[in-house]
Amino acid sequence: MDLDLYPDLVAVGGLAAALERAAGERAVHVTVVPESGGASVAPVSPPPVPFRRPLSVGLAADKRLFLVSGRSRGVELVRGAAADLRDVVGAAVAWGEGRSLSELRELFPFLSSDERARAHERGPAAVVDLQWRQLREQAAGERGFPEFALLVEAAYAEPRLRRLSAFSSHWTLGFSAGTGQSSGVEVAIAPAHDGRPYRVRASLHDGDLIGEADTADEAVALAVAHLPVGLGPAVAGADDAL
Repeated sequence: MDLDLYPDLVAVGGLAAALERAAGERAVHVTVVPESGGASVAPVSPPPVPFRRPLSVGLAADKRLFLVSGRSRGVELVRGAAADLRDVVGAAVAWGEGRSLSELRELFPFLSSDERARAHERGPAAVVDLQWRQLREQAAGERGFPEFALLVEAAYAEPRLRRLSAFSSHWTLGFSAGTGQSSGVEVAIAPAHDGRPYRVRASLHDGDLIGEADTADEAVALAVAHLPVGLGPAVAGADDAL
């Protein structure tokens, strides 16, 4: 990193000290915690809303910009890059106060959120709906892999799977009771391929095989039988470990 881009930070002793100075210039009270490669910022009063972690701040390497990221329940909901630390502090306070993603964007145009983040803001049901829509669109576009499309549609037709968080990893479908990135997998199904049958697993890994099936419908039935009774609908995932 070219420290010549940040002479003001060098002069005051680092990013954390510069953030505290910027907070003083904005007349706001924040808690600044130095972190590896950056710092985190959160308002002191009122305290941050539950599940929103302090805004993370880092330094761009090739130009003078302050990189920010806001996470909640293990998911990045907002990110951006600002040239002025006072704007970063203002964004950290607004983020910690619980401002909506649209409000944050209006107040601080350097912040942005993607479709996935906006779904997480609306709640687990919106996340699950988005995941299934994207999976079905992906499957429909894979004309050379009909087994994957058959699996996705068979799983979508099963109510007990359709209400869970769903994703694919190397063509294997995973189903979780939580929508956070750190949520565990309840069951997974690998599509038939190269003469191999559909494979139902207790995780995404090959070593946790529950059983095999000749058709997508049979694989889905086997996966559902493995699920705990009453599981779902999916709920918001827990925060990442601090």
